[in-house]
Amino acid sequence: MKQIFFFFTANKNRAILFAVLWTLLILVACFIPGREVPDVRIPFIDKWVHFVLFGGFSFLWLCTRKRAVPCTGLVVFLASVALGYGVELIQGSGITSGRSYDMYDVYADSVGGLLGVLLFFLWRRTIPGEIR
Repeated sequence: MKQIFFFFTANKNRAILFAVLWTLLILVACFIPGREVPDVRIPFIDKWVHFVLFGGFSFLWLCTRKRAVPCTGLVVFLASVALGYGVELIQGSGITSGRSYDMYDVYADSVGGLLGVLLFFLWRRTIPGEIR
């Protein structure tokens, strides 16, 4: 797992590229029409997808910072909550066909965003001091 952390934190340009691409992935995945979303028969799979997408969002955006401090983590967490809520508002507005507002998706986005922040700081704490 440390290799993942080193991969993103060793090169800030790479981290920015992946964070932007991940954000675009979230937007594309959340705005495709509902009829094009595969029907998977796993309980709560949509919530797990939201959880992972927004956890990755928080983690990757923190990797773009030269010096991430807890305040930065709070800002990134709030950005993930805002993005998740904004996506749900747009889905509920009827712009995307077959999609609707789901507050439980916002909760999954928020928990994922929080755990992405916590994972970042936990992993950063376990690596050698010169990379912190």
